[in-house]
Amino acid sequence: MLRSMETLEDCAIRATDGIIGQVKDFYFDDEAWAIRYLVVDTGSWLSSRKVLISPIALGQPDWAKKVLPVSITREQVKNSPAIDTEKPVSRQHEIRYLGYYGYP
Repeated sequence: MLRSMETLEDCAIRATDGIIGQVKDFYFDDEAWAIRYLVVDTGSWLSSRKVLISPIALGQPDWAKKVLPVSITREQVKNSPAIDTEKPVSRQHEIRYLGYYGYP
């Protein structure tokens, strides 16, 4: 089922061991017309750090509760590579990020 990006905004992101934050923005691939990353604000548990979550990690959404489960842990998010969400994602950062999470 197709959903608008607005539907995803402010959805909670639930890691395998608890909530990690809320969707605040997106990195969009204008060539493939796809969301490349969700920008997640981690809130108070990580001093409102923003992290990238790949759609690869998404599980079955709970639309009624506005929760998106992901197949990563809070510890993985805590130790994930830092990103400046005000800038484009460089190839070097993307390689480091994909390698960190073990994504193809």
